[in-house]
Amino acid sequence: MARPHADHGAHDHEHDHASAGVHAHGRGDDAGDHQGHGHHHDDGHGPGHRPGVLGRLAHLLRPHSHEVADKVDAALEASAEGIRALWISLAVLGATAVIQAIVVAFSGSIALLGDTLHNAADALTAVPLGVAFVIGRRPPNRRYTYGYGRAEDLAGVAIVLVIAASGALAAYEAIDRLAHPHRVSNLLAVAVAALVGFTGNETVARYRIRVGRRIGSAALVADGLHARADGFTSLAVLLGVAGVAAGLDWADPVVGLLITLAILAVLRQAAREIYRRLMDAVDPELVDRTEQVLRATTGVLDIGEVRLRWIGHQLRAECEVVVDARASAVQAHQVAVDAEHNLLHAVPRLRAALVHADPQAPEGADHHSVLAPHR
Repeated sequence: MARPHADHGAHDHEHDHASAGVHAHGRGDDAGDHQGHGHHHDDGHGPGHRPGVLGRLAHLLRPHSHEVADKVDAALEASAEGIRALWISLAVLGATAVIQAIVVAFSGSIALLGDTLHNAADALTAVPLGVAFVIGRRPPNRRYTYGYGRAEDLAGVAIVLVIAASGALAAYEAIDRLAHPHRVSNLLAVAVAALVGFTGNETVARYRIRVGRRIGSAALVADGLHARADGFTSLAVLLGVAGVAAGLDWADPVVGLLITLAILAVLRQAAREIYRRLMDAVDPELVDRTEQVLRATTGVLDIGEVRLRWIGHQLRAECEVVVDARASAVQAHQVAVDAEHNLLHAVPRLRAALVHADPQAPEGADHHSVLAPHR
């Protein structure tokens, strides 16, 4: 189809600046240079490079360039941060499970055993998400032209299923304890182990959620919510121990059932977040901000469709702007370039934007009428 100018593609464009060298765009996350208003112009030696002797040595051994492979640096940094969060979480939850297992061995607490297994299972959810982060670092190809970022969302589905299984397990253990009462010994040790379980899970939950939100990973946020659900289960053990100490043997399973409801609430929240990501939902405020930036771009007379979607923890945009019909193809293209440039500075975690410029049509005219039968 003939266009008034060649589309300015989502190619992470680069501008030559007189004194700053090549200015690489399309690095839209916390590790890049275009998030909100905190951007800065770098020459490739900013946050994207590993500090220390090894980092400098790797930089010397690898020629510095701005080819396609180098343009995914920001995405790699975000994935690396996610993988680091998973390793730290695995270590914390693994240590928590080991401590609890030791107490289980001499206390005979079935509730604590269930919580220990629960924490071990939560630690293992790092595996599919870690695999997803690694897969997501692969560059786009002719089959997967948008890359492999969606692997994170698939991992998020697996995590939601694990949360559901955790809730079912917690309910089963509570009902089984009601049907088969069991006196717990070494209550103080069990209480301490329960506190350890809660502390470990809450620490991991806050860390995962914070990192997940910073890099835009819905799957990592969901995994953090799962860890928080496990922390609730640990608190159920603690409250149950208090009830048993007071002579109320039924307190432990009853509290366990109440905590199951809390786990289901967390499940609903995590499932909703993953569902929205799979359905290409974005925060409407991001759309509003995108439209405001486009309208404020010099040469833009009006805007058409604006679409945003998440690919892993990176945003991509497709936008239409209206320019003066008397503008040349080069001038219209420059308006599109300026619009993309402004978006990369203003929209958090925006990786790239495809901006199409339409000439302003006379009243009653439609430059896209030939496409009407196909819509």
